[in-house]
Amino acid sequence: MKRNALSRKERIVVEARRLFAEKGYVDTSTKEIALRAGVSEALIFKHFGNKDRLLSYLIKAGYRRVLNSHKGMMVYKDARSFLLNMIRLPHELVNADPEFWKLQERLSHHQFSRQQHELFMKPVRAVLERAFADLGYDNPILEAELLLQVVDTLWKKEARGELPYAVEIANLLHNKYKLL
Repeated sequence: MKRNALSRKERIVVEARRLFAEKGYVDTSTKEIALRAGVSEALIFKHFGNKDRLLSYLIKAGYRRVLNSHKGMMVYKDARSFLLNMIRLPHELVNADPEFWKLQERLSHHQFSRQQHELFMKPVRAVLERAFADLGYDNPILEAELLLQVVDTLWKKEARGELPYAVEIANLLHNKYKLL
């Protein structure tokens, strides 16, 4: 989209997201966001109140986009397809919106960001446990925890550009769980 086609608020959002993902939240000033968005710094405060609320807006908007674009992906139809989707999720999410996931990875220590990610992932644990139980695993709780830890590591490494073998790792997991 052309810069002029975006509203001033949208330009603030686009540039703040880009800068927070590139430089980090702490190292990005509202003055810099305003300059890149071609607006006054006062307009940022008018729309968002402060830098923390702007960040909250970006994170919530990012998870709304994820949920809207992947609605059916995490629906439990059967254990195998759910696990397949879960294993594919990190690669698909990061590729669909690399800037948001880079932002999230950079902010994984930030309390609000971490809380939003936990809310996003919370319903998945119980469904994973059910899937592993349905497949007859001896300890579905630990299998679910292991897969969640792996998935968490995969999306973070992929968001940082440190996962050159994402597809191969997914295939390895498919074989481990005998999904293919």
